[in-house]
Amino acid sequence: MTIIEEIKASFKGGTNLTRLIYVNTGVFLVLHLVLVILFLLDKTGLNYTVLQLFAVPADLSSIAAKPWTVVSYMFLHKEFFHLLFNLLWLYWFGKIFIQYIGDKSLLSVYLLGGLCGALFFITAYNIFPALSENLSGSMAMGASAAVMAIVIAIATYAPDHIIYIVFIGPVKIIWVALIGFILSSVVDFSVNTGGKIAHIGGAVFGYYFALRYRNGVNVALWFEKLITVFLSWFKPRKRKMKVSYKRNVSDIEYNTRLVEKQKDIDRILDKISSKGYNSLSDEEKAILFKSGGPSATREK
Repeated sequence: MTIIEEIKASFKGGTNLTRLIYVNTGVFLVLHLVLVILFLLDKTGLNYTVLQLFAVPADLSSIAAKPWTVVSYMFLHKEFFHLLFNLLWLYWFGKIFIQYIGDKSLLSVYLLGGLCGALFFITAYNIFPALSENLSGSMAMGASAAVMAIVIAIATYAPDHIIYIVFIGPVKIIWVALIGFILSSVVDFSVNTGGKIAHIGGAVFGYYFALRYRNGVNVALWFEKLITVFLSWFKPRKRKMKVSYKRNVSDIEYNTRLVEKQKDIDRILDKISSKGYNSLSDEEKAILFKSGGPSATREK
């Protein structure tokens, strides 16, 4: 099995956590392949244009022209370490999330957390004066908001879960999540403000999801069903097997058919006796063959 085949098998048979890691990594590789080609063609001026196609803009008119960006942005990374840290957090906390809540909800929380992050980002840039000055050129990219939703969700749902950190030892997951959230979303807020606002949006959704889930309500269930329906459109449809049923015949009908069949055979044998086998039609030969071949005889 080749590496490509192994990746396909792993993607198809793996968890949603595996698929999210593959998709984020794949988008990163494709993006940089495009950037390399642009560099070789001396078209580096188009780099920003390529990013604009998939990063979510803050300007409402731009979103109306590119509505897909509210989803595509959460899989888009330009910097390697941005991708690496997001995938590491996604992997660590995603495994724990699946353990407590499940694989289906992982994908829903990721996507809904990312959408909530985009909503916070867009709203903030269109409301707050300190941000609206840079409205036209601002855009967000990366899985941070979506990953933060998973981190906060599982930390809220199972705050006493113990994880082991190198050189530190056992620590409750809630403290790791809080420290990670504060460092990535609050400290030095003037730097990467839009990204940090998106993190907050993802965290808010994760927190809300966990609170409701602890009370027995899955607020992402409708979204899980929507995803299932959407994915079913791309699955090959199984061909339906046509089943026919034969009606049971009565003894009288069965005996009548046997008599008629025997009459046909007798007539054909009489024709062979008088005119020879070659005088038979193709249909008569077929009937004779089914009954036992040219050697069939009858009593006289």
